[in-house]
Amino acid sequence: MTETKKILVLARRDHTEAMRVAAGLTIMDHEVRLIFMTGPIAETPENAEQAELLELSDIEPETAVEAMAGELSLLDAAAIAAAIAEAGCVINL
Repeated sequence: MTETKKILVLARRDHTEAMRVAAGLTIMDHEVRLIFMTGPIAETPENAEQAELLELSDIEPETAVEAMAGELSLLDAAAIAAAIAEAGCVINL
């Protein structure tokens, strides 16, 4: 039996890949948190597909991007720092 890990995925350069990785990490029953860090997510078929995977994986993404505040929980610098401190592992994509 593997230990459940707290994993934080920071979506900085590749939102699509970050969503795919975050959803995939839940297969091992890890506690996964996803934060979009730069710019709004592009409205593409690939991103729509990955967003569905997040929903199926029970991941509620958050954001540091003010333009996305109407869609996702907006985190300030202190909240992001706390998320990093709480995580057992941080993946930066």
